[in-house]
Amino acid sequence: MDQDTTVPKLNFGYWLDKAIEWGQATTLESQKDVCLHLPQLQEFLHQLYETIKHSQSSTVAIQQFPLIGQLLGRLCWNPFVIGYDESQKTLMWCLCCLYSSEPQSTVELKANSWIRSLLCHLLSSSKWESNEAETSTFVSALGYTSADYYCHLVKNMVVSLVTELRENQFNGLNIQGSISASRVNAVSIFCVPLITLPDLTPLLETLLLYHGGSSKEILSSEFLEAVNEAFLKKKISLPESAVFSLWLRHLPSLEKATLHLLDQLFSIQLNSLEEVACVMKDSLLPQAASHPAIFRIVNEIFKNALMETDGTSGVMTIIQVFTQLFLQAHQNENKQHKFPLKAYFPFHHQPLVRGLVRRPSELPTSYWSQHLKHISDMLKALVEDTNVSSFTDLFEIWFLVACFGEWLDIAAEQLLKAAVEPDAVLWLLAFYYCPKNENQQRTQTMVEAQAVYSHLMMLFSCTDLSLKDLEAAVHRITGIEQCWNQCLTTHLLTNFLLFSHGGHKIAQECIYHITKTTDTSKEVYNLLIRIAYRFNRSGEENQRTVKLLNELLQKLTLKV
Repeated sequence: MDQDTTVPKLNFGYWLDKAIEWGQATTLESQKDVCLHLPQLQEFLHQLYETIKHSQSSTVAIQQFPLIGQLLGRLCWNPFVIGYDESQKTLMWCLCCLYSSEPQSTVELKANSWIRSLLCHLLSSSKWESNEAETSTFVSALGYTSADYYCHLVKNMVVSLVTELRENQFNGLNIQGSISASRVNAVSIFCVPLITLPDLTPLLETLLLYHGGSSKEILSSEFLEAVNEAFLKKKISLPESAVFSLWLRHLPSLEKATLHLLDQLFSIQLNSLEEVACVMKDSLLPQAASHPAIFRIVNEIFKNALMETDGTSGVMTIIQVFTQLFLQAHQNENKQHKFPLKAYFPFHHQPLVRGLVRRPSELPTSYWSQHLKHISDMLKALVEDTNVSSFTDLFEIWFLVACFGEWLDIAAEQLLKAAVEPDAVLWLLAFYYCPKNENQQRTQTMVEAQAVYSHLMMLFSCTDLSLKDLEAAVHRITGIEQCWNQCLTTHLLTNFLLFSHGGHKIAQECIYHITKTTDTSKEVYNLLIRIAYRFNRSGEENQRTVKLLNELLQKLTLKV
């Protein structure tokens, strides 16, 4: 074989002849010749890469070097070549330069497929196995297992790519030295079959946080979908910033993550809202919702889920917990990065938004009743405004209020426990349970609520009660056909049983009777776990009420 090692750097024909001559280096003679030429080959490959990376397109590179595919293909299958220094990485970069991010012909599509298979081959699964029988002669001679050897290659390659991408990000204004969008796209495609490899995580993070000068998305959709899928299935772990960037740059991934969260919450038996909150935080969606674009999309998906389930209390409870966690994350944001509330609720009455987002823990309990009246007055003025004529407008107002359902639960509690103007607070609850006033529906609901409230307040201080004393209120639940009146009465009666002097003694009997004779067990259960969640966060000191709450939940868990 030719022993002349003084070869011009871009003598393409010379190296192609050598690649053909070497084959896969199966003979001792060819192996020696490969080893003899490796330093010069590495220099040639580096110069080749530097030449084609500035090509405007893969077509231009192929026109300049028509047989480049044959050369790279042969070298990639030579174990001595890809095992030397940075040859494997340089070959990968050359292949990435030939990848067409927007293929215009069948030839380019086939070339892309060939490049992807070749990139996968360079880090194929067989090379990750530690089976000595499959370890190449070259690697074995070095005293390494295949897994160890290729693991180091991957780490070095990842470090190199990350460094180059980050340097390019910082020097983005230097157009001449910047990485082309097509090459970044090709790197993202190269990562697709390797996403779950732990050593690749720094590269995934760098790619997700990378933004070139192009207004179009430069990462491949296959890459973004694969990363999202792996993250949702807990196959990879990524920093929050990388996950948020993924969802911001790829709407289908955000939608899939939200639906995945809903599926999780619907498919498991959740005994407390602490569990719901834990699952939500683990999904990172409440934290990601600190960005208005993410919040509005997630909120829209929740809204659709609520409509598709006909407004079930379980879905509404999930939405309310999510809103609380979002507010917590938003308030923890650095002031410099915090978005104004209008960015999250751009089409709503801002004074009402400000009133609803005030967390109860931020106000003295003695101010709650006044705050609820303020919310009710603003809401009533909005709803009775002649401009709110369409059902869509009314629904949007209702959904905003419903998202902050903690204030509605406090409203029912304040009616019974504190000095409060009942008309304003009752109207707030009546609107929640019956937002439409067609045929005077809400007006009738208000009348019903006032009658139940007056009856319960007469009994509130009684220490010795029986189920018969509550017969009128119970009958309004069991004998009412309109579900909104039934739900509102159930809400008031449940709070009476929890907070009145004599309600504790008959609470279990009364709840059992109501849930046995009506289809309200899920409604009552969701109301109780919301109250328990609020008590746990506020450190409620009334141990008797907390004990009763836990007993009721244990009984209802078996029925729900």
